[in-house]
Amino acid sequence: AVADWYEVPTGSMKPTIEEGDRILTDKMAYDLRIPFTHVSLIRLAEPQTGDIIVFDSKVADNRLIKRVIGTPGDIVSLQNNELTINGEKVSYSTLNESIRWLDKTEHLKGHAHTIRLTKSAASLVQFPATPIAADHYLVMGDNRDNSADSRVIGLVPRDELLGRAERVIVSLDYDDYYLPRSDRFLKRLE
Repeated sequence: AVADWYEVPTGSMKPTIEEGDRILTDKMAYDLRIPFTHVSLIRLAEPQTGDIIVFDSKVADNRLIKRVIGTPGDIVSLQNNELTINGEKVSYSTLNESIRWLDKTEHLKGHAHTIRLTKSAASLVQFPATPIAADHYLVMGDNRDNSADSRVIGLVPRDELLGRAERVIVSLDYDDYYLPRSDRFLKRLE
């Protein structure tokens, strides 16, 4: 198959992706594979910083969707929920604030996207400088304080990638009797 869909069960990618979103995944974004396997016939492209990828994590024993933060050859660190990539601090600007959370724009190698931070104490707000090995990726959820990502499961091997998440096809609100969220239909993911 050249495309597939993925139902998002958790809020680890909020505010970009909501629980109940059905995501269209381009399965040929990075590889041409033997159908129903992880065996790559031809590499078509490499995941880029800022891409949202879908992968089958052997460590988590689950299919996950996260944003690529570090690519092979990068050195990435996190201090107080602020990234440094290859010695350069990533810039942030505040968007929205509530009693419980703070939304910021993260400017990541020419790619801007929104991340969410909780105002309560979080445990995964830092990690030391980590070199990214060949054919591995450091990934994080946009809901930084509520995501089991590379800070928990480690680097993601390239052979676990299923494709790049492109857009929300349909969205159902789990908290409101599974009513459709029509404002999210066909929404492009950035």
